[in-house]
Amino acid sequence: MAIALRQFEFGAGGHHLLITGGVHGDEFEPMQATRRLVDVFNSQSPRLDGRLTLVPCVNEAAFLRGHRCAEDGLDLARTCPGNPNGSITEQTAWALSTLIRSADYYIDLHTGGTEFALYPLIGYVLHADENVLNQQRSMARAFNLPVIWGTAANLEGRSLSVARDANIPAIYCEYLGSATCSLDGVDAYVEGCMNVMANLGMIERRVTESKIQHVVEDAEPGSGHLQVCNPSPVNGYFEPAVELGQRIAPGQSLGTVYELKNGKPHFVPAAHDGIVLMLRTFPRVRQGETVGVVLRCEPDIAADAAGD
Repeated sequence: MAIALRQFEFGAGGHHLLITGGVHGDEFEPMQATRRLVDVFNSQSPRLDGRLTLVPCVNEAAFLRGHRCAEDGLDLARTCPGNPNGSITEQTAWALSTLIRSADYYIDLHTGGTEFALYPLIGYVLHADENVLNQQRSMARAFNLPVIWGTAANLEGRSLSVARDANIPAIYCEYLGSATCSLDGVDAYVEGCMNVMANLGMIERRVTESKIQHVVEDAEPGSGHLQVCNPSPVNGYFEPAVELGQRIAPGQSLGTVYELKNGKPHFVPAAHDGIVLMLRTFPRVRQGETVGVVLRCEPDIAADAAGD
C-alpha cells in the first residue's frame, strides 16, 4: 500500500480542484502558499461552491532532507504514476497519481528549488483534446503570472502527464526559487489559485489586472524539459551575466563557468534569442548541467497577451 498524502479537504459536490505543493522537497513558496490557502478556507470565507483538495507538501521525505529528492534519489516529477510497493518516491508518486485522477482540475505549484530561479510562469501541456487544452489556457490566463507557456505533451513521469492521460485540465506554476521563500511568490500563488477558483465558478472574486507579458506555445518534442538547455561544458563555478526576464540575443553569454583546476573561463552562449526564463543561482555546476533557459518569444507578444 502506498503512503498516504497529508491533505486538507473543503466543500463538496460541484467541481473538484486539486492544488499541490512540495512535489520537490526544496521548493518552499508552494508549501507556504498552500498552507495559507488551508487557513483561508478553514475560516469559511469566501464561500466555496465545489470541492477543494490541498496538499501543502507532497514529498515529505524530500523536504525533511532539504533536497529535491528523497533518500532513494528518484525525482518524483519523473516517477509518476509510481508503484504502491516500490521505494518511498515510487509510493509517493502512486499516491499523488491516484489523487490527481480523482480531481476535475489540477494546479501543481513549483519553484526553481535550491539550484535555480525561474521567471514567474504558468505552464501546461499542449493536450490533444481541444476542450482540455482550451480549459488549460483559460486556467493559465486566470492564474495571471507574467509568462504563459504551452509545451509538448510527450514528457512522461510527471504530475501533468498523469493529468494528461486522464483528460484532466492541469497547469503548473514556477516562481523564483534559490532555496529561499519569496513572500511575493507566496502572495502571487495564493492570488493565482483564488483567481482560478473564481474562473471555475467555485468562489466569487473580482477580476484582477492582467500581469501577462508573454504567451508562448511550443509543440516541439521535449520543449518543456528545462534541465537540458544551455549545458555547462565543464565542471566548475558558474557566474551569471544576465538576469531573469532579460531579453538576450543569440550567442550572448548567459555567464561564465570557471574550471576548478586552473580557473580557465568558459562562456556559455544562448542558443537563441528570447527572455531569460531560468537561471542557475547555485554556483557549482557539473558538465552537462544547464546554466539557464532562454524562452523564445516575440517582443510584441506582451501587448497582444494583455489585450486578449
